[in-house]
Amino acid sequence: MILLWTTFVVFILAMLAIDLFLLHRKSEVVPPKAALQWTGVCVVMALLFAVAVYFIYDRNFAGMGERFMRYDHRNDPAADPSLAGSEATFKYLTGWLVEYSLSFDNIMVIAMIFGYFRVPGKYQHRVLFWGILGALVMRGAMIAAGSALLEAFHWIIYVFGALLIITAIKMLLTREDDAFDPGKSPIVRIVKRIVHVSPAYEGERFFTRVPRDPAQPDTGKHAMRFAITPLFLVLLTVEATDVIFAVDSIPAIFTITRDPFLVFTSNVFAILGLRSLYFALAGIIDRFRFLKPAIAIVLIYIGVKMIIGVWDIHIDTRLSLVVVAGILGVGVLLSWLTAPKEAHHVAGDAGASPGSDAAPAVTREPSPVDHTLAR
Repeated sequence: MILLWTTFVVFILAMLAIDLFLLHRKSEVVPPKAALQWTGVCVVMALLFAVAVYFIYDRNFAGMGERFMRYDHRNDPAADPSLAGSEATFKYLTGWLVEYSLSFDNIMVIAMIFGYFRVPGKYQHRVLFWGILGALVMRGAMIAAGSALLEAFHWIIYVFGALLIITAIKMLLTREDDAFDPGKSPIVRIVKRIVHVSPAYEGERFFTRVPRDPAQPDTGKHAMRFAITPLFLVLLTVEATDVIFAVDSIPAIFTITRDPFLVFTSNVFAILGLRSLYFALAGIIDRFRFLKPAIAIVLIYIGVKMIIGVWDIHIDTRLSLVVVAGILGVGVLLSWLTAPKEAHHVAGDAGASPGSDAAPAVTREPSPVDHTLAR
């Protein structure tokens, strides 16, 4: 089992290394066409892994089939171990689809953050790369914590189910003018109290040194002090928002399966596709106005499914996959049919879209958000 986990983690790290050091060695704007192609690659990899899941659980590799039956059918004497492969595959696919759809809201907030801080298009990929790497680590820790809570306190399932339903209701009731404001984020205020933030972007750097006294920009060793750049502040904001979204998405996946390997792998493949999906959709995201209500309905369905499962009322995994895919499909179809001919970027004209470069390529770039970084 350790070999299986290690192999998967090494594979993911290798994919990230190829992305950073081979495909995107230079800071450049990611064109929508390339983003769509990479999104397709991520989807294909997720689907191919579903085939691997089938054989791993069907052949009971490293005891994974037995563990799956123990996690998801511990009180069901009629459970058939021979169905572990197909059932695990459907649960992985359902979990991946749910997590991938929940990333839509994450994309909207990321677009708002980039637009608010006016992050140059050529540096957005770097922020999202390290943001996703951090998200993978935090999701792993939260999945381990959630699994331990479910093992120790069975009643926590009611909390998870209620949390999903409450989140869905909030999504349905939230108005457009109540959108997330990065400038009022607690992480921004806390960081500014702890460390100095440089007044300008410095290429793709996260850290720098600035004069202690701006009026006397002496470059001597003792006249300089450590500072983070606005780009690192953006990264911290993105990471903080991912933690908030994980509070919703982690309970959702535990509704579908409690097998840690399926929970983690479905989350990982959904997160891996998040960056390319952002560059592919950020410019036309307001076309999908019915997708958010569809996601809310999916969350309500999952929350109810989680709660009634405690009373031994179980909904077949295949049916759940069809229901989730159907709800999301209807949301996308209605959005596309009713979308205006010309879409406007969610961040507004002042934002930096993925296909644009909002700042000149100089050593020290003037920051358009200096007022938000004032100490």
